[in-house]
Amino acid sequence: MKLVYTGKTKDVYQLNDGNFLLKFKDDVTGENGVFDPGANTVGLSIEGAGRAGLRLTTFFFEKINEKGIPTHFVSSNIDQNTMTVLPATVFGKGVEVICRYKAVGSFLRRYGMYATEGQSLDAYVEVTLKDDDRNDPLITDEALEMLGIMTKEEYKTLTALTKEIGSVVKEELAKKDLELYDIKFEFGRVGEDNHIALIDEISGGNMRAYRGNEYIEPLKLEEIMLND
Repeated sequence: MKLVYTGKTKDVYQLNDGNFLLKFKDDVTGENGVFDPGANTVGLSIEGAGRAGLRLTTFFFEKINEKGIPTHFVSSNIDQNTMTVLPATVFGKGVEVICRYKAVGSFLRRYGMYATEGQSLDAYVEVTLKDDDRNDPLITDEALEMLGIMTKEEYKTLTALTKEIGSVVKEELAKKDLELYDIKFEFGRVGEDNHIALIDEISGGNMRAYRGNEYIEPLKLEEIMLND
């Protein structure tokens, strides 16, 4: 097993069979000791955060795989905080895809002249570049193609998958009387045919979920989804 990447919240190892192992850490993103899923830096360490993220990620990936939606997920070892995944190539140096059901966060900050807080959105999809130095800028399908990051056809596939996967997560949360406001995904090219597949994780730190007017913290979200 060879360490190939040390990330903010996960370390990545290459296995002898060509697959990869993701080791979930208790470090979470935030600033000044306050947790913030949208932050670009590690702000603090929360005991159990890695395992909670892995358990919820495993739960969702298994649901998504059952529906025949392509992912990189192979298996998990909860006791060791690890997940085995297929090798994937990211788009450029990585893109993030946000699916929005409510106008909150950065969407409201940008479009507050027209949008009201909590306004319903119809699974609105945004793509941003993973670039901490430039605060993960938004990018259009035309610019993605011009810069050689992905084709417009790949963008269409990615958008359709985002809405499909977002719907699965939204439905699972609704079973626990939770409402999904927005969720962030990552995609890559997987397999010999380079098909687009969901990669990385789907944990509480990737989404905003509410019960009524109460925001549900990531660790509490995992508890509600898997223990209630």
